[in-house]
Amino acid sequence: MARESKKDHLVETAIKLFCRDGFHATGIDRILQEAGVARMTLYKHFRSKDELILAALRRRDEQFRTWFKSRIERAGGTPAERLLASFDALEEWFEGKAFPGMPFAGCTFINAAAEYSEAKHPAHQLAAEHKRLILEYLRLLASSAGARNPDGLAWSIALLHEGAIVTAQVSGDPTAARGAKKIAKTLMEQHGVLLEDRAA
Repeated sequence: MARESKKDHLVETAIKLFCRDGFHATGIDRILQEAGVARMTLYKHFRSKDELILAALRRRDEQFRTWFKSRIERAGGTPAERLLASFDALEEWFEGKAFPGMPFAGCTFINAAAEYSEAKHPAHQLAAEHKRLILEYLRLLASSAGARNPDGLAWSIALLHEGAIVTAQVSGDPTAARGAKKIAKTLMEQHGVLLEDRAA
């Protein structure tokens, strides 16, 4: 296995364990055992567990946002329909269909912000940046959909996303995304977004 691929494999293994078991509960020995690499290999690439955590969060951010955007764009339709498709993407994620080998265990970034609650902690800051980038994407969709106040609608949609994510994690009910989608339709109409399925 090439040096770079060993590093990638280590990061991917860490992501899966951190997502499933949490950051503090997952020790270096467990990561090394699951990845099948020596401790020396870890310290060639990362000076500490904290550095590995930050690398895993950056990779997870890229991984999740790439999937989320492509899933929405594949849905096609009008900008309004793509905005609503964000909830379909969430449901697919909640059902464990989004990332092979990674059952849904809540949002990695919500969990990271909870475990590293100090706002200045690098892990907390990465979590905040991930949410900001998702919000920015939602704002672009809201603007393209003709919302009178794209910032306000995007913020409301993001709030519904967060509520659905936590509800699905706590209750184990993937249909939380559908309930949030229904509320989103009403909010979109209030923001002047034309929904063709309602007009039919």
